Amino acid sequence: MKKKIYSKIESIAGNVISVKAEDVKYKELAEVSTAYGRSLAEVIKLDKDLVSLQVFAGGRGISTGDEVRFLGHPMQVSFSDNLLGRIFDGSGMPRDNGPELADNLISIGGPSFNPAMRIIPRNMIRTGIPMIDLFNTLVESQKLPIFSSSGEPYNELLARIALQAEVDMIILGGMGLKYDDYLFFKETLEQGGALSRSIMFIHTASDPVVESLLVPDISLAVAEKFALKGKRVLVLLTDMTNFADAMKEIAITQEQVPSNRGYPGDLYSQLASRYEKAVDIEGAGSITILGVTTMPGDDVTHPIPDNTGYITEGQYYLKGGRIEPFGSLSRLKQQVNDKTRRDHRAVMDGMIKLYASYKEALEKKSMGFSLSDWDMNLLKYGKLFEQNMMDLSVNISLEDALNKGWGILAECFTKEQTGLKSDLIEEFWPKNAR
Repeated sequence: MKKKIYSKIESIAGNVISVKAEDVKYKELAEVSTAYGRSLAEVIKLDKDLVSLQVFAGGRGISTGDEVRFLGHPMQVSFSDNLLGRIFDGSGMPRDNGPELADNLISIGGPSFNPAMRIIPRNMIRTGIPMIDLFNTLVESQKLPIFSSSGEPYNELLARIALQAEVDMIILGGMGLKYDDYLFFKETLEQGGALSRSIMFIHTASDPVVESLLVPDISLAVAEKFALKGKRVLVLLTDMTNFADAMKEIAITQEQVPSNRGYPGDLYSQLASRYEKAVDIEGAGSITILGVTTMPGDDVTHPIPDNTGYITEGQYYLKGGRIEPFGSLSRLKQQVNDKTRRDHRAVMDGMIKLYASYKEALEKKSMGFSLSDWDMNLLKYGKLFEQNMMDLSVNISLEDALNKGWGILAECFTKEQTGLKSDLIEEFWPKNAR
């Protein structure tokens, strides 16, 4: 059915325009023709015959006499193997000066995968980062945020995961990125030889803010199609706080009643609808999601990290340039820890327990208390643990990390002091150690 063209815009408020129209659906796409060209817009609110649309390029240059033509379908993106190695903007247009792709269009923002077709997560994704592989294992089809404060190297961490993660392909979704960060990702993936297995959807801080809302949906729609083809896809999103702030800006423009700290009341649902796209598909591939969430004021009770924590299966907490052992959690690690090496869980638990004791010894030292030989051993252990396990520059396999863990334990403690089982000590304790 041919869609009508409407030539009267009722109101313009920032990026949102309102038109009186019939036979229009929520999330439907429209084309706004202005004196300066054409812009795409998306239906975001229906109130009887009054339709509100957010204009991707912004409301600047739009007048009330401009034409609005509804296209009869939601936002779409091309899907094919030709996407690999390409870089696009938030609306799916080429950013790398390559050809525009218009074949095999798929809709974005659809429902989550059918729960009946999901299988229990069971495979580890290796990254070469000890604080992930050994202590908070990333599991295929998991959804995990990286909680971070501004200034932490979260983009550097994501880039390293993109280079080293043992998956079939990477989809990087950037929202509100500084141009330098965009170039960093592009150059790092190119130099590391990973761009050929990657697809990038990048919204920079200078682009229209509403385009950042499209990035997660485009990234996950493409990821789902590749997963159905049998690919193990890792989706990296940075920064979900910019995504939520864009939602907040649109909600204010629409004069919605604000919720906690001005964010819209459906913040939880909006975040969940994206994170819940993580899936391991029976007989096909999988989608794993890592999303950076920068915490304003390093406040984990802020609405964005607070809501995210209810949706996801743990978090990586980035602080002081390191993944913190106590703030971080992978709730699915027990699904794979028994399938890696039989000492994995024991070494993980034992080393973290001793690191907690090191923190207590460090506090005793700072308060001027006298230190026992045990305390001195703990202080030595803590420094070695931070240098060899927590430092993000460390790049070793899980097996090497386990062996190094045994080496650190043997250097600082006797066998009995570790609290580990005797059969594990018999098998894995370094032969030249005490």
